[in-house]
Amino acid sequence: MQFTKHGLLAGLAFGALMAASPAYAQVTLKVWSIDGVDRPGIADTFSKEFDDANDDIVVEYRAIPFDEIVNETLRAFATGNAPDIVSFDNPDFALFSSRGAMLDITDRVANSEIIGKADYFEGPLNSVTWDGKLFGLPKYTDTIGIFYNKDMFEAAGLTEPPTTWDQVAEYAEKLTDPANNVYGVTFSARAGEEGTFQFLPIIQMSGGNADKVNTEGAARVLDIWKSLIDNGYASRDVLSLGQWDSTGVFNSGNAAMAISGPWEIDRMVEDAQFDWGVALLPTIEEGGERSSALGGFNWGIMANTQHPDEAFRLLEFFVDQEDRIFPEFGNLPARGDIELPITGEAKKDDALKVFQEMLQYAQPRGPHPEWQRISKAIYDAEQQALTGQMPAMDALNQAQATIDTIFNQ
Repeated sequence: MQFTKHGLLAGLAFGALMAASPAYAQVTLKVWSIDGVDRPGIADTFSKEFDDANDDIVVEYRAIPFDEIVNETLRAFATGNAPDIVSFDNPDFALFSSRGAMLDITDRVANSEIIGKADYFEGPLNSVTWDGKLFGLPKYTDTIGIFYNKDMFEAAGLTEPPTTWDQVAEYAEKLTDPANNVYGVTFSARAGEEGTFQFLPIIQMSGGNADKVNTEGAARVLDIWKSLIDNGYASRDVLSLGQWDSTGVFNSGNAAMAISGPWEIDRMVEDAQFDWGVALLPTIEEGGERSSALGGFNWGIMANTQHPDEAFRLLEFFVDQEDRIFPEFGNLPARGDIELPITGEAKKDDALKVFQEMLQYAQPRGPHPEWQRISKAIYDAEQQALTGQMPAMDALNQAQATIDTIFNQ
């Protein structure tokens, strides 16, 4: 059998092409989350691991800032450019699932050998449920408490953390040290979801909720918070700082107390050069009603994915790694079947116990398809009261009027 020169070259070229091509068709999955924007997180880490371990699936990961991910996903879904998997803050999930934008995974979960629906806590699971069907899975959960600098407390003659908001103000006055650039307390009251996240528990403590925000107790605490800012016991920056940056002020020794959550524990262990502890979120009255925010994110597969089987396979991989999310990322699993390890770091283990207790009182934000509008009404009222634009109750009454129109639609 003979080959011409051109025939030989053509054969070699074809052989090289076949050798360079995979023997199967690769599927590309797009994953969007906030992880990786300011620090490594669950979604970016696990996405890369899955991509490295699976030759038949390419995972393209995109980190999107917290304040942008909802609107960015809405635009992408409307134009047919949505990711395959996306991770939302839990109250935002109903906006998508109620509009048919998320894939119904009820049957897939029921048939999965990796995912057990009964393993999840009720609150987080409710946030991915709509009309009795499952449209996603909880990614992790969290809540908030009050961190305090034990060294500063001791120097000020304070032996215990504050248990009421009046005590927070009293302690903050004693702990503020302008000469050393130390504020008594820091928190996040920014015009965004983080502001609502930290203020809604106050509304709930006072007998209200997302549908009833104009309570006397909520107005009273807003007045306390305003006095903290006006008197210089809290920086005016709390009006614009997110929780991560706000707690950074505490970690650096420039605030004696901070309202924040368990996602801060690992950074605090590493950065805080002082003795610190965490306590339950203060109540309005001594021994009064407790509440705390139910935080955390959810996973979901977008309804217009072209690769639902592969996307669910990736989702199963994420779930299969959930025993790592506390040791590696400081996030609390939204499942009761994962036992959190004792770290041997006393501050970390003590803090974790407090947050686990606080989760007993955590109440959800929603779920409601119009959560973003409800949340905006709440954080707008918070900002108006704290900046002195309106008296606290007037601001809350204005928010209530907006919220009434939403719930009466």
